[in-house]
Amino acid sequence: MTTHSFEDTEDFARRADEADALRSFRDAFHFPPGTDGKPLVYLAGNSLGLQPKNAARYVQEELEDWARFGVEGHHHGRHPWLHYHELVTEQAARLVGAKPQEVVVMNTLTVNLHLMMVSFYRPTKTRFKILVEGGAFPSDQYAVASQARFHGYDPREAILELKPRPGEETLRTEDILATLDQHGHEVALVMLGSVNYLTGQAFDIPAITKTAHAKGCFVGFDLAHGAGNLKLALHDDGPDFAVWCSYKYLNGGPGALAGVFVHERHARSKDIPRFEGWWGHDKATRFQMGPTFDPLPGAEGWQLSNPPILQLAALRASFELFDQAGMEALRAKSEKLTGYLEFLLEKLPPGFVRIITPRDVKQRGAQLSLRFKGEAQGMLKRLSDAGIICDFRKPDIIRAAPAPLYCSFTDVYRFVRTLEAHARD
Repeated sequence: MTTHSFEDTEDFARRADEADALRSFRDAFHFPPGTDGKPLVYLAGNSLGLQPKNAARYVQEELEDWARFGVEGHHHGRHPWLHYHELVTEQAARLVGAKPQEVVVMNTLTVNLHLMMVSFYRPTKTRFKILVEGGAFPSDQYAVASQARFHGYDPREAILELKPRPGEETLRTEDILATLDQHGHEVALVMLGSVNYLTGQAFDIPAITKTAHAKGCFVGFDLAHGAGNLKLALHDDGPDFAVWCSYKYLNGGPGALAGVFVHERHARSKDIPRFEGWWGHDKATRFQMGPTFDPLPGAEGWQLSNPPILQLAALRASFELFDQAGMEALRAKSEKLTGYLEFLLEKLPPGFVRIITPRDVKQRGAQLSLRFKGEAQGMLKRLSDAGIICDFRKPDIIRAAPAPLYCSFTDVYRFVRTLEAHARD
């Protein structure tokens, strides 16, 4: 389905849904009901994903095993807790294009980001800067600034921000690479989002990683808006690490466990500085309770504590759906959904709305960020009253994310028709 084959009709949207090989996955999720009792059009999976229907059953199983076995559930439950996190390891690896040894599900995103920077931000007198995108998610900004201060540097000198060209909304890849060519000898760490939370721009991970490594920099990515959204190839692309949350596109629930990728070239480097905890200790000797830390090879060696099983159970329900659908098919549908959304938006009256997300589908995920003529928060309220959920970011941006695992072409059509009804308000 190309842009030229789209049609601005409800019948076309219905036919596209009927032809969608992934349409059955929509039934695997709970949709919040609107005031009329019908399911909402949910375009906020970039903020919090919907609940998989199996999540409650999987969580209930672990509650039952806790009641039945008590502490013995670590060994004798249906899914013994001692190894429960390993149930999602291979699925997580497939989601981000990694080897199982390179990933682990643990903690929350910013905790993991700090743990990774302990290991991979190693400033020296001449190489101490951290390269970030201007307008990164605030938590990332706070994290890198605090790491710089922790090492005795003024963030105003240590943080090197990438800015769009005057009059432009997003960064150009050639400008990112040019900055690395010019300043790479000063940069200790490149720390970018894979997809910028505000603009929806997806960055060129392999090109940035290759250039940064050639300049001697460590490279990490925040995949908060990339995991479960883009078709990633972290092992082949070669960044040193990546971190992600699981409550957005990955549908793990509010405050869900996060994930970490550490490239296999660091798998057995015991001299890497890290914060240590007993769950990262070699499994063969962990319960000998020895005084000296012996890290597991790979990403598991960065674990600190045993994971919360109930959160893992909910996440497992979503990962199974991703595994069944496959990221290649999901990404293909995502490109069609955002392409259809873009096509319909361009039919609206001139000047009413402006798309700030890149038009090239290879430079964006499932999100289109929209600037509206007039007051955007009022538009958000009108959308909500019509049974359509998006989200708002100051000063004037509404983000619409038709997540391909559960959103439909009819959802996109209904969203734009609602916008059209207010285009001349």
